[in-house]
Amino acid sequence: MTGTTQWSTAANTESSLTSSQAAPLALPAAIPDAARTQLARMFRDPSLLERPERAELVAHLREAVALQPESAPLRVLLGMALCVNFDGQSAMEELREACRLEPESFIARLKFGELLMRLRICDQAAEQTQLAVELAANSLQADLARRQAATIRTMLREGIERGGYGKMLQMFSFARRWSGRSAKESSAVALSPQ
Repeated sequence: MTGTTQWSTAANTESSLTSSQAAPLALPAAIPDAARTQLARMFRDPSLLERPERAELVAHLREAVALQPESAPLRVLLGMALCVNFDGQSAMEELREACRLEPESFIARLKFGELLMRLRICDQAAEQTQLAVELAANSLQADLARRQAATIRTMLREGIERGGYGKMLQMFSFARRWSGRSAKESSAVALSPQ
């Protein structure tokens, strides 16, 4: 099975899990059954997994990656589980490695772009998402990547990115002007004869 086929299957599985009737996951064989169940729950709603379950899922996926270190799909799943477990740095490393192992992978690029977007590293997120748009194999994948790209463009336009102080400085200068004006008005009222 080629990497592209595995990724499109994973993307279709992920999208089908958002519907009311979930299909069984088509996952690599290296993943134990207990981890498959936890992955299915994670895809449905990440908040369903408690801290011990998230840690157990990450441990299972780390073991699977240790058995098959050249498997990009396993690294993407591990990266997603690490994100759910609030370990952004490790997730970034795994997703970056998945993109290195399989540069033509839609889901690796999309998920890496999503993580970068959530970390407010918008320029790199836009680059990874654009690659995902170009790698999309069907209209569903293209739509997912385009929506993510639109969100990133909105974030860039509004100045919501790491190190971006645009909106905050605008609000500060507005508040400063407003408070200065009201202080002048109140002093003018106090000084005027009645």
